[in-house]
Amino acid sequence: MDDLLRIDDVLSEEQRLIRDTVKGFVSDRILPHVGDWFEDAAFPAREFAPVLGELGLLGMHLEGYGCAGLDAVSYGVACRELEAGDSGLRSFVSVQGSLAMFPIWKYGSAEQKEEWLPRMASGEAIGCFGLTEPDHGSDPAGMRTHAKQDPSGDWILNGSKMWITNGSVADVAVVWAQTEEGIRGFVVPTDTPGFSAPEIHKKMSLRASVTSSLYFDDVRLPASAVLPEVLGLKGPLSCLSEARFGILWGVVGAARACLESAVDYAKTRVQFDRPIGGFQLTQEKLAWMYVGLGQAQLTALHLGRLKELGEITPRQISFGKLANVRAALDIARQARTILGGNGITLEYPVIRHMNNLESVLTYEGTQEIHTLVLGEALTGIPAYR
Repeated sequence: MDDLLRIDDVLSEEQRLIRDTVKGFVSDRILPHVGDWFEDAAFPAREFAPVLGELGLLGMHLEGYGCAGLDAVSYGVACRELEAGDSGLRSFVSVQGSLAMFPIWKYGSAEQKEEWLPRMASGEAIGCFGLTEPDHGSDPAGMRTHAKQDPSGDWILNGSKMWITNGSVADVAVVWAQTEEGIRGFVVPTDTPGFSAPEIHKKMSLRASVTSSLYFDDVRLPASAVLPEVLGLKGPLSCLSEARFGILWGVVGAARACLESAVDYAKTRVQFDRPIGGFQLTQEKLAWMYVGLGQAQLTALHLGRLKELGEITPRQISFGKLANVRAALDIARQARTILGGNGITLEYPVIRHMNNLESVLTYEGTQEIHTLVLGEALTGIPAYR
């Protein structure tokens, strides 16, 4: 499909190489199997983590410790091409790099960084991020998971988390908990006694992704398990900003895959003795889908440039996440109508992307929360309560 706006023309040679490398990997290793993974509710994380590490995709926007240290747009382009394969694949990379590795890299001790980051960058170790709880999603300040130091100096962690990507396959969890000082982050090896991570089943979205609950039953951690350089909600919220940046790029890939599928189908599906792509109503749908895709890509590119300048704000990331996920979901739904009955089968990627995007609309901040972030930016009045 032509890049009518020539958006990728402004990418650097290195960024185009990343695009082509990730796109080739997805085409060769993911697309032939992802429909089956989705149907079977499985993702071979252990098999693919070292492959993704070898490609330099895990923590690729971080410096040192075996990380690629690439710029923001390069990371965004990689997320776009990964999610053109499946949102679950991009989620794995995003959680590993932006939610598990980033807080250790940004707020961890030298020992924590040396112990975990090289292994996570290579895919030898898998990480997860424990913030959301069964009763506290959009209001993380109300979390009930808590940690208390005993006289020995050890921390005793109790509570639970929910909707945790990679939880059941993780080697380490970055867990946020209430303490007497405020909310703190803890680096928790998943083989610690009292830690458990049962997988969540019966999902109709993100099926090619491991989603789990986390339980902490008197999990004893040494004093060195605390992330020493951050206290309060700014810790987990800064991690979410990193992940949301990857999302606002990634969903462009899912949208593009749906549009490409719809265009190909419209050219070959014949009704009333002509391809349905020759009907005005179909062309109108395709045209507006293409406009939405172009606008989403331009938004992602602009925010990527701002991030590279160190000038991006959480409100701008909220704008991008809200606008681009909504645009991608609208494109997926329209594509489904063009494919008709075939649009609900896994022979085509559309229903898989559409179902996945229903989760992406909600996770890493619901559309309602991002709407209120923008509302406060416009009025100066917070309306969260």
